[in-house]
Amino acid sequence: MTDYQLKRIYDEPAEGDGYRVLVDRLWPRGISKARADLDEWCKDVAPSSELRTWFGHRPERFEEFAERYRIELASSQEAAKFAKRLADKPKVTLLIGAKDPEHSQGVVLRDVLTHL
Repeated sequence: MTDYQLKRIYDEPAEGDGYRVLVDRLWPRGISKARADLDEWCKDVAPSSELRTWFGHRPERFEEFAERYRIELASSQEAAKFAKRLADKPKVTLLIGAKDPEHSQGVVLRDVLTHL
């Protein structure tokens, strides 16, 4: 079973990160590809541009955002495909650019992937 952890892409890469995947639709500002130290950039599991724009990282909208995002992931089957593709990885670090990781798509995605 894969262990998923969440981390900001602005945090330093660590040896214990395992397989590092950026799960944002947009490339984070101020991060070079070398500094990102990615194994993969998976835009397919990120929220739609419309949903991301509506949410605007406003904590008061997080619960509704999470619900809508779960629906997007379920209807597209992208999370299931992602989990299946990475099933042989013991540890996967989901990287996000959000300033508030606890109110971000990363929390929702990690939860969805953990329960697949």
